[in-house]
Amino acid sequence: MIPLTTTLRINGLSSGATGLLLTIFPGMAASLFGVTATLPFMATGVFLVIFAAGVLFVAQRPSLSAVKWIIALDITWVIGSFLAIALLFSAISGIGSLLIAGVALWVGLMAFLQQKGLRSLATA
Repeated sequence: MIPLTTTLRINGLSSGATGLLLTIFPGMAASLFGVTATLPFMATGVFLVIFAAGVLFVAQRPSLSAVKWIIALDITWVIGSFLAIALLFSAISGIGSLLIAGVALWVGLMAFLQQKGLRSLATA
């Protein structure tokens, strides 16, 4: 099993990298999604950078409540992603829908692994 701190670091680094890419290259993201608006990508990128900083901070000294909060945010992201696909399907490209689904699956995996790692934290 992957240690909780490792999963948190992977979550933080992948969220941060995605956030930076969306913030620095919002036009490229908009193009992949077949839209012209860049603000949603920049806003999502800024959120992800802030989220990543929090996750990496928690990874240094995980607490039960902080990890539960991160898991809740990850699950919210997954639910929101599939709602976004359903609501935006006709307005965005197929690649955009696949990207949203792929990221949602990754975030869901992070939530699952963090939940498994939480058990070791609870028994420690």
